[in-house]
Amino acid sequence: MTAYRTNRTSSRPATPPALVLVGHGSRDPRALSTIRALMERIRALRPGLPVHLGHIELNEPLLPDALAALGTGDAVLVPLLLSRGYHVKQDIPEAAAASPARTRIAAPLGPHPLLVETLHARLVEAGWRTPDAARRRESAVVLAAAGSRDPDAAVDTRRTAAMLAERLGVPVVPAYASAAAPTVPQAVRALAARGRHRVAVASYFTAPGRFSTECAAAAPWLAAAPLGAHQAMAHLTLHRYDETLTPLKKPSRKLALL
Repeated sequence: MTAYRTNRTSSRPATPPALVLVGHGSRDPRALSTIRALMERIRALRPGLPVHLGHIELNEPLLPDALAALGTGDAVLVPLLLSRGYHVKQDIPEAAAASPARTRIAAPLGPHPLLVETLHARLVEAGWRTPDAARRRESAVVLAAAGSRDPDAAVDTRRTAAMLAERLGVPVVPAYASAAAPTVPQAVRALAARGRHRVAVASYFTAPGRFSTECAAAAPWLAAAPLGAHQAMAHLTLHRYDETLTPLKKPSRKLALL
């Protein structure tokens, strides 16, 4: 997380910093329309907060251009990404450092209980119902994520899977569209070998795109829609924005001595 590049003595600017949503970018036009719908939800929840959008690749405006348009203003960059990885650790900080804007970078959206709320809601929309005892022994969920070579990304995805499993009362297995294993078909086969034939795929993607479509096609039973512009996603985005601006509390003397 970067600090404001400013010499101001105040811990927060007099006016709220702009919220810059950082999307990955996609060739699928549904992705951009979904992110724009999320922006409108955020604006409705926080009237008066400037909300902008920048992409890492594939869509305009690209993040450097979005930041350049802010001039030397204050901004908080909220990655619309679900785990730590190269984009969070390299691409976004590099764009922020090269920008004239005074920036802070929020944590990625996941893991967080609000994501689990959204995943559960999307599964219910797709037809998921709490199984009885007999069905529970046959049921499971594959949490389909993009995938990354960064081990921290897998840690974050596994944590979300564990929270979702606790919510649903059935096993939840992380699987990936690229760069990591298992794939969704591999996870489905492994669950079937354990007698879990009633398998749903939860789409752990911010918006529709090629990966989410491919993962949904591998579902043997039902496949949920991506997280999208669910109200909980808007609340989570604002939560990441707010916690980035909250001054770190100084440890108490007791804690400092431990």
